[in-house]
Amino acid sequence: MPRPPMKTVRQQQLIDATLVSVEQHGLHNTTINTISGLAGLSSGLISHYFGGKQGLIEATQKYLLDQLKQALLSRTADKELLPLARLHAIVEANFTELQRSRPATKTWLSFWSQAMHEPGLARLQHINSQRLYSNLLFSFKKLLPDTSAITAAKQTAAMIDGFWLRSALSAAPEKEFEQAQILCKAFIEAVIMQYGETRCH
Repeated sequence: MPRPPMKTVRQQQLIDATLVSVEQHGLHNTTINTISGLAGLSSGLISHYFGGKQGLIEATQKYLLDQLKQALLSRTADKELLPLARLHAIVEANFTELQRSRPATKTWLSFWSQAMHEPGLARLQHINSQRLYSNLLFSFKKLLPDTSAITAAKQTAAMIDGFWLRSALSAAPEKEFEQAQILCKAFIEAVIMQYGETRCH
């Protein structure tokens, strides 16, 4: 298997360093120098590859979003996957080891707060929210009438985001994240039972 181009390797090193810098210093105190120092690379590469700190912050968020997407794709590759199993897979994809790691959680929290002020981050947040809702809706529509599916998808998206946030801010996040997955899956099953559709069985 061919090695990735040096540009790709260095970009990923800078993205990884950004995650660590946000964990250690917070977003506001993360600078070109803290990132380049952690990456062991010249600070000039940040401007060269990303156009500056803000471009790198957005690239880091895109990386987390892409990892979220890949986690879901890997769990739903089986074309025979039943709708309920696919809904469970969506929950699991949002609570992977990466997405609940301290560097990722701190970056997500910083990202959400900055999205209100930065158009680029706000756009990424909208993409993330719509992707979660659309994926949930696709599976719920196979189990529920359209109106009920829309409501269920909105409720479940709010549950996933809410439990993720609560877990990330917890004093014992690992335990909370595990419980969050269980509760989100239980909520999905309760919603399906509530509306009386059981075509997943």
